[in-house]
Amino acid sequence: MATILWFRRDLRLSDNLALLAAIDRGPVIPVFIQAPEEEAPWQPGGASRWWLHQSLRALDAQLRAAGSRLIIRKGPTVDALRLLAAETGATAILANRLYDEKDKLATLTFPGNLLFEPWTIEPRRVFTAFWKACLRATPPGEPLPAPRRIPAPLEWPSSLRLEDLHLEPTIDWAAGLRQTWQPGEAGAEAHLRRFNVEAYAIERDRPDHPGTSRLSPHLHFGEVSPRQVWKLGHEPFQRQLMWREFAHHLLYHYPQTPLEPLRPEFARFPWCMNARHFKAWTEGRTGYPLVDAGMRELWHTGWMHNRVRMVAASFLVKHLLIPWQEGARWFWDTLVDADLANNTLGWQWAAGSGADAAPYFRIFNPTLQAAKFDPHGAYIRRWAPEQIKPIVDHHAARARALEAFSECKPSRLPASASAPRRPNRPATRTETDLLF
Repeated sequence: MATILWFRRDLRLSDNLALLAAIDRGPVIPVFIQAPEEEAPWQPGGASRWWLHQSLRALDAQLRAAGSRLIIRKGPTVDALRLLAAETGATAILANRLYDEKDKLATLTFPGNLLFEPWTIEPRRVFTAFWKACLRATPPGEPLPAPRRIPAPLEWPSSLRLEDLHLEPTIDWAAGLRQTWQPGEAGAEAHLRRFNVEAYAIERDRPDHPGTSRLSPHLHFGEVSPRQVWKLGHEPFQRQLMWREFAHHLLYHYPQTPLEPLRPEFARFPWCMNARHFKAWTEGRTGYPLVDAGMRELWHTGWMHNRVRMVAASFLVKHLLIPWQEGARWFWDTLVDADLANNTLGWQWAAGSGADAAPYFRIFNPTLQAAKFDPHGAYIRRWAPEQIKPIVDHHAARARALEAFSECKPSRLPASASAPRRPNRPATRTETDLLF
């Protein structure tokens, strides 16, 4: 009897525990189900949808090379899986776990998206305490190789075409994304081979140098497993990978944080939504070259260097006093590595309202940041070479921000704190290039 293998954000064949378990049972029917209505209010943004189309196409090619294929259906998910099981006589549904949503169907699930299951670590709100707790836990296992052959059913069920999902934009704005990225497991493996992990600690803050891993979109879509990345070794980089774990840990234990500040005192912060300033920020026309270069890199490539992300985010929430949720929504739509956990942690960090957040009085000077991390101006010349008049004065904006933040000075959060009760286990039948 066949087994349904439900692909979600684990679009790879290597180190895929659900896939290997399905093969052990016999014929496998791989399926991807599109159900955007179930993802509200966090349906994938435009850049993520573009990436998903390319990644699904690459996955189907891999499956076909192994004697299988990808079946594509539309949701609701529960109805689609039940119908597929009835059509094929499948006796089990296997999947790898997600941690930012609840499974709505009795499935046999496996770890594969994180190094540590969130319920195995006591809720922590300070990264160092979380990092130490993980080091005391059982270390991640060795990644497993991809199967060469995947047993197929005697008869394949019907499938939608990938184009029927309408993931790619109707107006082609994705030329820069195509020039920059190779979505899919092969692209992830290429980044793994090219990445100089030993130079990471020295080069990671230089946007003019190729010092970061650029693995974040591949990790989000599961084209590479965290165990494969962990295996690269070198503690400075592994520590930064753990920021991704920390982000998912927080989202699991504090699921309200994509829209609400973790620190309750920030609910009374006097934000000031200025539409003209927000538009200038999104277009990279603030008059601060490092901020503008980052925002233009984001629009063209779907990605931004993390040091620049921190500066751009800080500028929005502290120079302009625009709510961090507005910046998070913009990143959600424009980033190819848009990840709810990472995006939430990054923006709450910048605003000072989250876990291990930047102190409220720490306000980046974009000019000094550019001089320090783009000392020869190469990054700025590439993305924002022209001179634009600043939309706000740095010193005046800093003084205004300090006055606003003084109205709700953040309280100190303990390393561990109570969190809403979550299940102990799933139901079964950086400051890094990964931080945002």
